[in-house]
Amino acid sequence: MTYLTIDKVGATYGASTILDGIQLAVGKGEMHVLLGPSGCGKTTLLRAIAGLVKPSEGEIRLGGRRIDNLPPKERGIAMVFQHYALFPNMTVRQNLAFGLEQKKLPRAEIARKVEATLDMVALGARADVRPHQLSGGQRQRVALARALVLEPALLLLDEPLSALDAQIRKRLRDELKRIQRDTGLTSILVTHDQDEALTLGDRISVMNAGVIAQTGTPRDIYHRPRDLFVAGFIGDANVLTPAEFTELSGIQSPDAVVIQPQDWRLTDARDSADAAAGNDDAIRVRGVVADASLSGPFIRYIVTAAGLRLKVETPNRYDSAELAPGTGVTLTLRRQDIHTVAR
Repeated sequence: MTYLTIDKVGATYGASTILDGIQLAVGKGEMHVLLGPSGCGKTTLLRAIAGLVKPSEGEIRLGGRRIDNLPPKERGIAMVFQHYALFPNMTVRQNLAFGLEQKKLPRAEIARKVEATLDMVALGARADVRPHQLSGGQRQRVALARALVLEPALLLLDEPLSALDAQIRKRLRDELKRIQRDTGLTSILVTHDQDEALTLGDRISVMNAGVIAQTGTPRDIYHRPRDLFVAGFIGDANVLTPAEFTELSGIQSPDAVVIQPQDWRLTDARDSADAAAGNDDAIRVRGVVADASLSGPFIRYIVTAAGLRLKVETPNRYDSAELAPGTGVTLTLRRQDIHTVAR
């Protein structure tokens, strides 16, 4: 069921168009991610939903109610920023209680809501310390809790994890996903990090130059990009011209071809029995390893074939044999893993 509707929303800054007729529908309980490079308009769109930017055209509706003509405090929206914005002179508990006190709720109800939210973000033991006594990850959890305690109709998150180091970021990303699933709170997250988008998003809207280039599930966005911009922005795909693909495979294609690195099956060319096994409908290409490097769960190869430098990834297991540069290999590709996009 559509819960948030953005209908032909535009925004300008001087002579520059920041948002150009954005149309988007977000379902109730959905975690929707706005993904794109710096300057694409994703934060402006988030701020327009929050009421911090006034659209030059279009309408925004939340739960069927038009909100783009309402002041921010009447929209029922909470926002979490990249830089915490906590009150430094208040304890964690006081930071959470502040917004509820502004609503003039009974003291007992405030205490109950604060304690429940502290438990949700696992900060009960740190409730009576001030922000400067917390780690970066803990401060961001306080910022999230301060938004959640208000029980908003919509939660907006503006790159909330980008200031954290890699390990804390991964842990907090998992926590954020758990909390959003548990609460069922409709949320919109802005990020330029594709791993974050693919992990957290129920659906993703990839933005470019003030428009939405594609909206879809993480699987659709990754494996079936709609155009060359999305194909080049998501993952690390091999994007081949029709002529390059024909030279490589012997198959003619009228459009550009997108092949994700992990869709290749790589075998040592000397193992002819293994190279010949499998689906007879697959494409097989002979090549040579030009480079190999370890990257977390993958071994990343550059394989030269038909004059091209192809990106290939294989699982990094403890007993994996890393093929040295100069090794002859066979690349096998299922036809179902070939995706074409118009040039």
